[in-house]
Amino acid sequence: MLGASLAGAFAAAGAAGAGHRVTVLERDTLPAEPRPRDGVPQGRQAHVLLAGGLRAAERLLPGITADLRAAGAVDVDTGHLAWLSEPGWSPYGRPQLSFLSATRPLLEHLVRSRVRALAGVDLRERTRVTGLRRGEPDGPRWWVDVADGDPVPADVVVDATGRSSRLPLWLAELGVTPVRVTEVDARVGYSTRVLEVDPDALEAAGVVVLQTPTTRRGGIALPVEGGRWLVGAVGSGDHRPPRDTAGYTAFLTGLPEPALREVLAAGSPVGGVAVSRQTSNRRRHVEDVPDWPDGLVVVGDALCAFNPVYGQGITVAAQEALLLRRALARELRPGATRRLQRRFARVLALPWGIATGEDRRYVPTPEPVGRADAVMGRWVTELGRLGAHGDHLAAATVSRVYHLVASPWLLLRPGLLLHALRARLRGRGAPTPRPPIIRTPARG
Repeated sequence: MLGASLAGAFAAAGAAGAGHRVTVLERDTLPAEPRPRDGVPQGRQAHVLLAGGLRAAERLLPGITADLRAAGAVDVDTGHLAWLSEPGWSPYGRPQLSFLSATRPLLEHLVRSRVRALAGVDLRERTRVTGLRRGEPDGPRWWVDVADGDPVPADVVVDATGRSSRLPLWLAELGVTPVRVTEVDARVGYSTRVLEVDPDALEAAGVVVLQTPTTRRGGIALPVEGGRWLVGAVGSGDHRPPRDTAGYTAFLTGLPEPALREVLAAGSPVGGVAVSRQTSNRRRHVEDVPDWPDGLVVVGDALCAFNPVYGQGITVAAQEALLLRRALARELRPGATRRLQRRFARVLALPWGIATGEDRRYVPTPEPVGRADAVMGRWVTELGRLGAHGDHLAAATVSRVYHLVASPWLLLRPGLLLHALRARLRGRGAPTPRPPIIRTPARG
């Protein structure tokens, strides 16, 4: 297992759950407590476990949900999120799916602690991988070369080294057909700050103000452990938020919608501004390589990296780990690795479509999309309009698909088609009113 971030930790849990001994090689020194580390440059930004990711993580590491809650991770009901998209506010006040919101360091620390405790897992820190070599017929399938140490034998190598993966170099050295890469980069940037907020100050469970092609600016505010909130500014292209405190504050207070300004006013800032601009969507089409080596598996951001604003990467990594566990339980016979990568590709299809479908709106010269994708994109836009006019079924259905707990075919359920037809004939009705952000003190 190459890499001990979340994708590597989940994959290690999957392999151990299939009864295999697992050696995890991590180049960093891992902190003994929840705190940011250099190997995760986006670690100070907001992170969530979508509903689909939380379910997958619990299957991999039973009890991790309780661990997170005990450590202060916050259950956020999407029905109580103040969510503003281009069509308007999403319906508010009716329970929907929940997800867990916590800082990335806390999530990594708890997952990694669980993985370290699994039988057969050996996590080696400060171990830098320098290359891969095929093994001999009468020995291990692979040898993993490391700096300052003996090569590590392995029957299966899992690359979970993230966006900085040296996979292309390794494949070239192995003589494997180069992997086709697709990239959609909207040049999105984030600036995030921590706030201490009185738990009784805010009414909304969280605030999301999406950027639009007109504004190219938005932001997000989510509660995390310790009674704090992460408040992020989001922008694309020339409208990316500044790195300094004054510029960050001016960016959020200058948004046309004042919801995030209200959150800022309700809290006290802690520390400075954390910036991340490594946000392109990049997908390696491993499933298409005809001579893909047996026993080499790619997961997480090394396989497909998403714009983090959509919160999908951690969830996809957990779902890939479940597929890995199932495959390893049956042993990886010749050709099985490529079939596993094809299964990963099917898992990736929906979140990739969501992320790139939105980000293409901010790319100066986007590549054309297929007719089917274009039609589905228009239909999802229509569902967003229905939700912004109080249609709870439309909002709840889109939420289930977005949280990766339902197939995109659910978007074509007959009830939604009837709602859309009725809206065409009678109109969509009144827009969803702006939800409350600040809690109004009760009158005595």
